[in-house]
Amino acid sequence: MDLAGETNSLISTVASSSSSSVSSIDASLDCDSPRGGDVDHELLHHHHHTAAAVSSSSSVSVSSSSSASIQRVLSLIRSEDSDSRLYAAREIRRLTKTSHRCRRHFSQAVEPLVSMLRFDSPESHHEAALLALLNLAVKDEKNKVSIIEAGALEPIINFLQSNSPTLQEYASASLLTLSASVNNKPIIGANGVIPLLVNVIKHGSPQAKADAVMALSNLSTLPDNLSMILSTKPLSPILNLLKSSKMSSKTSEKCCSLIESLMVSGEEPRSGLISNEGGVLAVVEVLENGSLQAREHAVGVLLTLCQSDRSKYREPILREGVIPGLLELTVQGTSKSRTKAQRLLCLLRDSESPRSEVQPDTIENIVSSLISHIDGDDQSGKAKKMLAEMVQVSMEKSLRHLQERASTLVRP
Repeated sequence: MDLAGETNSLISTVASSSSSSVSSIDASLDCDSPRGGDVDHELLHHHHHTAAAVSSSSSVSVSSSSSASIQRVLSLIRSEDSDSRLYAAREIRRLTKTSHRCRRHFSQAVEPLVSMLRFDSPESHHEAALLALLNLAVKDEKNKVSIIEAGALEPIINFLQSNSPTLQEYASASLLTLSASVNNKPIIGANGVIPLLVNVIKHGSPQAKADAVMALSNLSTLPDNLSMILSTKPLSPILNLLKSSKMSSKTSEKCCSLIESLMVSGEEPRSGLISNEGGVLAVVEVLENGSLQAREHAVGVLLTLCQSDRSKYREPILREGVIPGLLELTVQGTSKSRTKAQRLLCLLRDSESPRSEVQPDTIENIVSSLISHIDGDDQSGKAKKMLAEMVQVSMEKSLRHLQERASTLVRP
């Protein structure tokens, strides 16, 4: 299981014709679904009456976890009556919103829910089954694996190519959640999902695009999957999605993560980033305004570019006004971001033989040299202000270090 790949998530409230999602994200490598585990939202879409036998009995309370109630729902999900199955799927979805214990109890429902995906049923039945499976899979590795083993991938792939935007969104969300499992990654990749996800990034709804790029990011941690992603030439649609996304969003973070992986793979994607109008600028904007993790990926993209061919990529990077953002990262970024930002600043200076490591007491001199070559008063002024702040922080750190050393020398 990718423990780092689990994130706390919310499914969108499902309205009569559309859906939206709210996410709660941790600093993880793999996403578990920004739509999964819909916590406190009820299923409002296509609210049908159940069969008479079902409607005559009281609905299971969300707070109820009695064995009898669970067994009743499990019995209904195995029923021959389609309305009974629909009712049970919605109950399973409702009961597993916040309870990991319920996800464990309802693990027996995986196979009948997967069977619902295969039936030639109304779209509402497929939606209910998908959403129930999605809730069962969130933050539950065993259920993730069981869902794939039960044969859910084939119908999910079909829904991914559906003309129904809602089913396509739910399929993208399902693949995002299921791909957080290290056991599922090779299976999903080997079944032709990757080109379909890239196609969703090109043509899907905004929510489907966001879920598809996060699913690809999950899958890309497996080398064989990354090779398949590269073969689809996904850079342009990923950049288009990045440009249209909020820079601080999880979508931007995963776009930059994928782009960083692509930059390492060869010259073609590196040249593609430079030739894409606004491509480098979009990465610089994430470097300036993204989440801490997104900024780490963004500086990684630019560092990989410059390290691969400094003479070719130095000027296109400088042209987009990267210096102020790099200065801020050397002060406020993660440990990896600070190191990468310092290395990139070293590569961007005029010297033809930049050192691979930058000493703390020389970074200010390097930046001062870079600032003298910046065009435009606004960028130069901002960079100088950031340099002053960086020097101040550096001095404060040095002072604290001296104070700490002095305190250790004091004898009682």
